Amino acid sequence: MFSDFAYKIFEESIKKYHLKDDVSQKFKNPYPKEDISHLLYRKNWIDTVQWHYEDIIRDPNIEPVAALRLKRQIDASNQDRTDLVEFIDSYFLDKYQAIEKNKDATINTESPAWAIDRLSILALKIYHMEEEVTRADASQEHKQKCQNKLNVLLEQKIDLCVAIDQLLEDIESGKKYMKVYKQMKMYNDNELNPVLRKIP
Repeated sequence: MFSDFAYKIFEESIKKYHLKDDVSQKFKNPYPKEDISHLLYRKNWIDTVQWHYEDIIRDPNIEPVAALRLKRQIDASNQDRTDLVEFIDSYFLDKYQAIEKNKDATINTESPAWAIDRLSILALKIYHMEEEVTRADASQEHKQKCQNKLNVLLEQKIDLCVAIDQLLEDIESGKKYMKVYKQMKMYNDNELNPVLRKIP
């Protein structure tokens, strides 16, 4: 199933990142560029780095200049994340382009890649919640609360994986069809953001 395949790659990326646990570490993709694994690994790496950006920027003692610099990095990361989702959807569009959809075929509320995006984030939630469950300096009460949350996340993983695989099966069989809209983010565009437009 594609969801299991993707999740294993997400786990691989997360574990690799945490060997150094440094947002500035050099990124190296172990998969060939023409492989969907390459996109999945890169996608999760972006999510993992951004997860830690979000932790760092919430430090109440962070210097304002450092916070602004980090906010710019988060913005750039968000754009990279969106771009990768669109690349992954392009992979599926190409894969299923010859599929003839049924006359009563319906469209899904989200594309396969945006569902896979949610799975990538969920993998990060599970990894970090598992850390809290086994944290040596945490109270037993804290560990139990986190275990309860982890149980919910693991159930959510099962449901999301089933939903992703069902969506892909429905597209393959013609029951559903893909229609992808580019995100068209406006705040990064010099012509569309009125603040940036005023800068000479």
